Amino acid sequence: MKQSDKFRQANKEALATVIATVAVILFWWAAGFGLADCKTMILGTPLWVWGGCVGTWIFACVVVYLLIKFVYKDFDLDEEVSHE
Repeated sequence: MKQSDKFRQANKEALATVIATVAVILFWWAAGFGLADCKTMILGTPLWVWGGCVGTWIFACVVVYLLIKFVYKDFDLDEEVSHE
């Protein structure tokens, strides 16, 4: 892999991470504040707590799995040295 390809991949990973972070924040906002008016209780806890805390944690785990599976690549940033 050429050095330029390595930096292109690193930029792709950084952008995907920023998008993933925004997605998790938006999910947290929707699941927490969006369910605030809901009167449903689970085990004595309001639904917004389950959505905003547990739901967001599960969503974040899924997002990280997708990043690892489809975006991140394992490569060495060091320049390749020829031993000829």
